Amino acid sequence: MTQPASEALLAQARLYIPGGVNSPVRAFRGVGGDPFFVSRAKGARLWDADDREYIDYVGTWGPAILGHAPEAVTQAIASAATRGVSFGTPHSLEVEMAKTIVEWVPSVQKVRMVNSGTEATMSCIRLARGFTQREKLVKFEGCYHGHVDSLLVKAGSGALTNGQPDSAGVPAALAALTLTLPFNDPKALQATFSQHGREIAAVILEPVPANAGLYLPRPGFLELLQKLCIENGALLIFDEVMTGFRLARGGYQQLCGITPDLTALGKVIGGGLPVGAFGGRAEIMDLLSPEGPVYQAGTLSGNPLALSAGLAQLRELQRLDGWNKLEQLGAEFEEGVRYALRRSGRDYTFQRIGSMFCLYFTNQPVWNLADAQRSDKAAFARFFHVCRENGVYFAPSQFEAGFLCLAHTEADFARTAEVATKALLS
Repeated sequence: MTQPASEALLAQARLYIPGGVNSPVRAFRGVGGDPFFVSRAKGARLWDADDREYIDYVGTWGPAILGHAPEAVTQAIASAATRGVSFGTPHSLEVEMAKTIVEWVPSVQKVRMVNSGTEATMSCIRLARGFTQREKLVKFEGCYHGHVDSLLVKAGSGALTNGQPDSAGVPAALAALTLTLPFNDPKALQATFSQHGREIAAVILEPVPANAGLYLPRPGFLELLQKLCIENGALLIFDEVMTGFRLARGGYQQLCGITPDLTALGKVIGGGLPVGAFGGRAEIMDLLSPEGPVYQAGTLSGNPLALSAGLAQLRELQRLDGWNKLEQLGAEFEEGVRYALRRSGRDYTFQRIGSMFCLYFTNQPVWNLADAQRSDKAAFARFFHVCRENGVYFAPSQFEAGFLCLAHTEADFARTAEVATKALLS
């Protein structure tokens, strides 16, 4: 009997790559079993190495907002490649992308390109510390900002307890500079600022946390956070790597009306290629080298292929009235999910904003990480595998958001509702 192609590839990968994967969530540890290897993708579909087809709700974890391999993006990449794949010197696409971000994102007056969301958040933190001349940082449980040492920290025994490293290799002394709080907890937030306010360089958060599933800020929470930052001279950093250009033309900050001091961006602005950016008030950004003393650099920053892809994707979103269409698709998808829940008799918590969603396997409201962790992970794993076996691919973890794209159709949603009903009853 011939070994399935994905199994053979995984066996080879484990010989040369730690765990056989280049990012941990791809290993399927949250659901059990082995990952499949993708051979190609188009529109809202993936095909694995054994040529099985899936309706895809991962979308490369957010960038594929138009769908996989959209013609506008692939043509832009091909055209750019004929002029050179990397320069290491300034070029016009950098100016065009910077101008677009400044025009579209309410808080950004100047911006710098980097190569990933992790680089963007790391640079925001260094810049905030340089600007404020302070060291302490506040983050929230369940908000993931990349594998930066300062941010791989979990909460201690109380809301004001200094963090402990969440990964081997992170110095305890560095983790001690990070204060970790429950999301949506105004009392913990006020107590932290009361005790540490004049030591805090910045507060960083996903304004819509999408790395522990998906939950929303309670009314007034972001307003209180901004008020406390202003009163105490701390900078407010929005990590909009996921939400930027996906929930609205100007990101979630356009929708909520909060103006952060710095914003980290990524995913959608690369069209599927590696990219990141960070920007904010000019007086803060001008502290970056070569103008100021805060050093940040990158050989491939502003790569012409990535910026060509990103600009093409942003233009298509605007041309197609993409954000309104994504909201319509989101509403149709939600209707199908709720239909599946009713048919199966399950009262699980479904949360959605625009084209992002999460089905929590709990019947309790979810406002923070502790709420999310009440989910039945075993039930989710069974659901995941039944869906996958029937050609519907969701993220392989209860604690990840799902993503819709403009290539999804009503037929996709109808098929998904049918499969989801079967999976919920399994």
